[in-house]
Order: sequence, then structure tokens, then C-alpha cells
Amino acid sequence: MNWREVIKVAWKSLLSNKLRSVLTMLGIIIGVAAVIIMMAISAGTEATIAESINGLGSNLVFIMSSMERGGPGAISQNSQSGLVFDDVTAIKEKVKGIEGITVDQQASETVKYGDTTLDSITIVGTTTDYPEVRDLAIGSGRFFNETEFDRASKVVVLGSDVASELFGTADPVGQKITVDNTKLTVVGVLAPKGLSGGTNFDEQIYTSINLVFKKFTPFMFARFMGDRVRQIIVSVDQNYNMDDVVNQITLLLANRHGVSLDSLDFSTRTQADIISTQESTTASFRTLLAWVAGVSLVVGGIGIMNIMLVSVTERTREIGLRQAVGAAPRDIQTQFLSEALMLSLIGGLLGVLVGVAGGILFGAVSGMRTVLAPYSIIISFTSAALIGMFFGYFPAQKAAQLDPIVALRHE
Repeated sequence: MNWREVIKVAWKSLLSNKLRSVLTMLGIIIGVAAVIIMMAISAGTEATIAESINGLGSNLVFIMSSMERGGPGAISQNSQSGLVFDDVTAIKEKVKGIEGITVDQQASETVKYGDTTLDSITIVGTTTDYPEVRDLAIGSGRFFNETEFDRASKVVVLGSDVASELFGTADPVGQKITVDNTKLTVVGVLAPKGLSGGTNFDEQIYTSINLVFKKFTPFMFARFMGDRVRQIIVSVDQNYNMDDVVNQITLLLANRHGVSLDSLDFSTRTQADIISTQESTTASFRTLLAWVAGVSLVVGGIGIMNIMLVSVTERTREIGLRQAVGAAPRDIQTQFLSEALMLSLIGGLLGVLVGVAGGILFGAVSGMRTVLAPYSIIISFTSAALIGMFFGYFPAQKAAQLDPIVALRHE
């Protein structure tokens, strides 16, 4: 029996029981589609996280002060160690490859304008380089300048959401708001940025770090903390090696703080580090999703084996007739294997179509980003073919081993 004849007979056999064939392929279709959709969701999540982190700025190094427990269940900066504002100047002057540098010191305050009060708004104390380093655009007005920074002038820049909540559609620039008990003049509003790397820049307000030290650091901590800062952000020149710059920073700060490299009072992370950490988490999630979806493929394979066993029983007399006219056991085995494989291949192809369409539709309806991964299509379709062969082998072997005399007597 040649292959053309084998395929023709297999196709005819499947068409003779259309509904049963479709129901048998359903498990494979669902399994393949599930793998593709799950992987598309996972890939979309990874891409969104990476874009969010990269949206923080370009080639950034985050230097964070060490934290320790300073009271019953409270976390505070170590009063004897950690980053200080003078570290910013030292890094700028002594580390090669620095394109920009800024600082981030936060406090949570109540903000008021007229009859509107916003509670627990984050006020970020920073420097004039903050918009460039963090890739923020000014929507209206301006950012505070060097003179206002040096003098700790009572000026503030609003995130777009804060501006909308306080002023509605009116222009905030030139207006005065009350932060805690301090009146600040609005000099600018940031263009909408949204959520990047877990930070919503639109829901914060920004002023000179000198003003934050002076007005918004709680007195009980100011005595111990002085000009200590939570985080320094460095933008690295594209022409310099990121690891070399990080090493320079680490050695400089360790020397300034009088600590060894084994007991640093600060930590450094790059955007690549953050993305790598997130990817390792999503990779585990992706693997779990793939295994869950793969179970559907196995269930579909079991369905193929079940139907093929039923088919062997129904066609016992046909098998006997073929053997009587000269068909070898290998021919019988090939015939039933080809039918199982055809079921899985057609189911796999339909599953790919459903999976691709489902991935696109899910992204459009749910609002979650989906990215169709070509490797998921190849893997799922190949797995469907292998499952068809694996689960079709036993029924085919059973058919091949039938005694022709017994088969011919079968009713």
C-alpha cells in the first residue's frame, strides 16, 4: 500500500464518522489553542513590564540606601550609614561615563487648593536634572531652576493627575497650593507619563530636595537623618560600559562611607537587573501556564486513543478482509497510525487558527497586552502531531495483531 492510498483511506474513514471525528479533534484543538493563547498572554506581560521599566529613563543605575528596622515593626534609614546628598556631587565629579544624575527623597503629605483636599500625596524632593534623567516631559510651565533649588524656594511642579484633581481644566501655573502647612507656588505641570516601573509619576508632586529637607522631613527623623537620601539615580552615557560605571560608583561610595565591599550600606541595580528579575518571575508563570495548557493536549491524545480503539473494534471484519487479500500487519498498523495522525494534525491546524484568533481577540477585549510567539505555534503543533502518534500507536498495534481468521468471523 503506497502513502497516497493510505492517506486516501484514512480521510475516507474520518469522513464516514464526521461528528465523532470532530469531537475527537476537539481536545487537540483546545489544547493547541490554549498553549498559544497562554504563551501570548505571558509574552505580552513580559513586554509590558520591560517597556514600563525602560520608560523610567535610559541606561539607568538605581542606588538605594540600606534600610533597617528602627522601631517596633517600623522600617527606617540607618542613622549611621546610607546615602547622603553629598554623594551625588561626588559621583558626578569622580565617576566617568555619567550622563546625568538626580536624587529621590520622598514624603507623604496632604495637599490643598481651595475646597479640594488630597490626602497622602507623595512629594518628591529632587534636583533640576530629574526630568531629563527620568525621561519626563513638561506639559505646561517649567521645572524649578538652579536658583530655586539652591535657595529651597517654595515652588512645586505637579503631576498631571494631581493638577487635574486640584484645578480641573484651569491652568495651575502661578497658583498657590498648601502642602502640609506650607504654601507652594506651582511653576509647572508634567505631561502625562502614567505608570512606569511601579511608579505613577502623574500622582506625585516635585520640588527641591533642599525644601523637602527643610520643611517635609519629620523632626524626629531629621535630627538623625540630616541630608540622607533614599535613592540616587544615575543615567549612564551610551558610550560607556554599564558594569564599569557601576563598579566605579560602588568603589567610590564604599570608600566615602568607610565600609567594605562585603558590608555595603547601599545597593545598586540597573534596568537590566530589574527586567531580568521580572522575566524570571514571568518565566515560571509561563512554564506553569504551558503545563496547564499541555494537559489539554494529553486529554485530547487520550480521546484519540479511545476513538481509535473503538474504530478497531468496529472494523475488525474489515481488518480480517484486508489481511485475507494480502495486507501485512505492518500495513494495518500504518493505516490506523495514519488515521490517528491525521486527526491530530487537522486538530492541531484548527487549534493554531483558533489560538491565533483567540490571542488577538483576548488582547482586544480584555485590555491586556498579548504578543503571539511563533515558537508557541511550532511547539504546540509539533506536540499535537507527536501526541497523535503516541496515543495512536497502541490501537494500531492492536489492529495489526488481530488473527485474520478470528477477524473474519467477527460480527
